[in-house]
Amino acid sequence: MIESQGLTKIFKDKKRGEIRAVDGVSFKAQPGQIYGLLGANGAGKTTTLRMLATILKPSSGTAKVAGFDVVDDPEKVRSNVGFLSTATALYGRLTAKEFVEYFGRLHGMDEAALAKRIGVIFDRLGMNEFRDRRCDKLSTGMKQKVSIARTLVHDPLVMIFDEPTIGLDVMTARVIVQFIRECRANGKTVIFSTHVMSEVEKLCDTIGIIHNGKLLAEGTLPQLRERHGEQDMEEIFVKVVGE
Repeated sequence: MIESQGLTKIFKDKKRGEIRAVDGVSFKAQPGQIYGLLGANGAGKTTTLRMLATILKPSSGTAKVAGFDVVDDPEKVRSNVGFLSTATALYGRLTAKEFVEYFGRLHGMDEAALAKRIGVIFDRLGMNEFRDRRCDKLSTGMKQKVSIARTLVHDPLVMIFDEPTIGLDVMTARVIVQFIRECRANGKTVIFSTHVMSEVEKLCDTIGIIHNGKLLAEGTLPQLRERHGEQDMEEIFVKVVGE
């Protein structure tokens, strides 16, 4: 489970003073479900997810991931989280297999278990044809598969996806979407941020609309439709943000 209570992040800027990138965000994401965080660019999605993944420390509020506090037990949180975004860089001089092995060792996996896990993941994602190719020689789609494998290698309970389909071609984006569905089917807790309305409609069990760092609305798609008198997710979003 992911549970956030009053999560807040304030950045200080010399010209603009305090900037509340995330302002008192509270929500729960359950195992076997996908929680969609929907918002425009700059709404606070990435900052929220980075706090949950312990990349950033909250200014106030708290969050627990897989039962561990993001401030008090960041290492325990990281051991239970897989974090994927299109901004994740690969080390170009390593092969696809070497790169995934490196992250498995960072998570303390023994060599036998790591080799078995890599075999399963590379088979599932169709990566064996380029497993020994250097990362700087891979296509965009291949690189994203390596990122998925890196995210999944330690079999985390919680998966965090930060706009993972941005800039990808249709076929590669479909692979990512199917992978997210499989995470849900395998009982993982999934949080998925996006500004693409169709992805939210297709994937998410619960939707949270975030704007200017605040969570303005939350519910299932049928609940949001009934509450705001609109069937189209884009119209619901505009109503909520406008209000």
